[in-house]
Amino acid sequence: MAEWERVLVVAAHPDDAELGSGGSLARWIAEGATVDYIIATNGNKGTKDPSLSPHQLAEIREAEQKEAAKVLGVRDIVFLRYNDGELRTDDNLKVQLAILIRHYRPNVIVTHDPWRLYLLHPDHRALGITVTDSIVAARDHLFLPALSVIDLKPHHTPKALFAGADNPNYFVDISGTLEAKINSVSQHESQMSRVSGWQDRVRQRAAEVGRKGGLECAEGFHLLEMR
Repeated sequence: MAEWERVLVVAAHPDDAELGSGGSLARWIAEGATVDYIIATNGNKGTKDPSLSPHQLAEIREAEQKEAAKVLGVRDIVFLRYNDGELRTDDNLKVQLAILIRHYRPNVIVTHDPWRLYLLHPDHRALGITVTDSIVAARDHLFLPALSVIDLKPHHTPKALFAGADNPNYFVDISGTLEAKINSVSQHESQMSRVSGWQDRVRQRAAEVGRKGGLECAEGFHLLEMR
């Protein structure tokens, strides 16, 4: 039986979902959960190849994301297609996310931990904060009243899981799905082909997090109860 029935992953870039929570997602899907993705940016700056234009890279990364999601069994992907590096904690993004939360009606949302110490990428910080704000906007009926008129009724998401937390308080045993995670990450060839030995790093990281949680291999999150 799935620990979560409906999981919504909100990630800044193609590959973030698989790198941060791919093993957990594979496990939950195998247990019967439905998983949907929102990918906020098109990842059009994530290369060191001077021959690639931002437009070409965005197309490549979107295609890679679709293949990675297919490996895990993700049901649906929404691409918001913001430019890489340009996410802001603004009302436009908050409203888009609140609309999608009301549409998908998850019982857990997985996103970036914006309170991680020395979190360098601005998109991760901005998205983590905005997702938290959007959960409130999706939950309370006096926020975004026009949505109720078109039958997007308020939805309370009871729990959020913040990936990449410095001090996780929630661990998922991925010893049985670590290879599925690695397989999904490998679909992001434009990113991973230039990282030597990345598979070993992923396995090592899973073992390190597992030790913190008393498990063989794990992914760690900060679990927040949304009241």
